[in-house]
Amino acid sequence: MDIKSLKLFQHLANSLHYSKTAQAMFVSPPTLSRVITRLEEELNASLFVRNNRKVKLTKAGESLLKFTDDMLSEYALLRQTLDKKEDVLTGELSLFCSVTASQSYLPAMLDRLRAQYPQVEIKLDTGDHALAVEKVASRQVDLSIAIHTPDFPSNVYFQQIDTVPLTLIVPKQMPIDRLTNIRWQNTKVIMPAIGPSKRIVHHWFAEQNIRPNVYAQVSGNEAIVSMVSLGLGVGFVPRIVLENSAVRHKVKSLSVEGIEEYRLGLCYLRERKGEALIGSMSQLFAN
Repeated sequence: MDIKSLKLFQHLANSLHYSKTAQAMFVSPPTLSRVITRLEEELNASLFVRNNRKVKLTKAGESLLKFTDDMLSEYALLRQTLDKKEDVLTGELSLFCSVTASQSYLPAMLDRLRAQYPQVEIKLDTGDHALAVEKVASRQVDLSIAIHTPDFPSNVYFQQIDTVPLTLIVPKQMPIDRLTNIRWQNTKVIMPAIGPSKRIVHHWFAEQNIRPNVYAQVSGNEAIVSMVSLGLGVGFVPRIVLENSAVRHKVKSLSVEGIEEYRLGLCYLRERKGEALIGSMSQLFAN
């Protein structure tokens, strides 16, 4: 059992796809199969259940994955400790987040980064928060600020940094000042098309036994605020998005009891947890 074999196993355990792992790790499919077979022989246990249609981890495979995650993390830390050239932290990290997150969470963190690690550069990319996890999982970026969800991928590490409540917003001119005043059958609703909000909002309506009168489904919380400000309907958005919106004065915010909050955090691939640059960013957000 060696480091290279464990890295191949770790990738396959997360992708559950031999061809994808072979391509991503620059080995041939037969070589990957031989490595897995050798690991199974060493452990005297099957690591995967595989047929023509799917690959699935066995209980032994799940145990080895936990061991592998810990081992590779410790190995990366050891390499960092032994590398005497790492007196000064340098390099570049790519970070993806929503525009709101870039305005709310990054300024103070980047100030600390420049003060502690002046030779580390951040390449920032902003967009819809619904894309944040996939950006990391597909290795398009090193880190992202993302929302935790029930189906969060097991190979992506999540470090919570805040909780964000959702609020219902209505047009300023609408004569409503509390949730109980809304007649839902006659009220148009701007619904989120993708992302964590979609699941949370649909779940809330189902719990309240309300069938929303959907006017439109849009991507991005900022777009929902804009449409509500134009008087096109009502909608749920994270409170922090509303606070940072240029049109917040055109809407009213109504508190909603019992709706799930966002769990906001920094995420990156588990296999990179021991890297110095990743660790420095994790520590900055922890503080």
